[in-house]
Amino acid sequence: MRAFAKSILISILVSVAILLFTNFIYFFPWYMTLVVETFHLSQAVASDNYLTYDNKDYTLKRLKERPVYRDKADQIVISAEKDKGEKHSAEGGYASSYEDALTDEEKPYQQRGNPVTVRIEAVYPLSIKLWGKKYEREIPVSFSLTTTGLKHYKDLVYDPNKDY
Repeated sequence: MRAFAKSILISILVSVAILLFTNFIYFFPWYMTLVVETFHLSQAVASDNYLTYDNKDYTLKRLKERPVYRDKADQIVISAEKDKGEKHSAEGGYASSYEDALTDEEKPYQQRGNPVTVRIEAVYPLSIKLWGKKYEREIPVSFSLTTTGLKHYKDLVYDPNKDY
């Protein structure tokens, strides 16, 4: 009787392990999608030196259309920060709307050669269905890339001595 109970317990544990493994098989393409979208967004940020609302909305829309991201679409966060030691947002609308209104520090964009960190955060829904009951755990995952701005803005101070 003891051997029968052990065999039942081992079969239950093996089936749970197989279900977890198959769930993690989906994690790799899900994470690679996060990496690729962050890369594409960082390239757009590098061309403007900041994250425009249009690029942010477009990337968010594309992620929300993906199958696994649809389940937790409300928990996707896209951000861009100036990389000067402090946490200043590098998000904004069109650059022409900021030219005369703000000081150089308050503008979302920076001069060419300054780094901007782009981060996408999402939640991976790890779920297993056992005997008709669904067990789910949310795993928060993020990926960030630091890119260097390429565009020269005439309204920002340009330091010719700095090695861009």
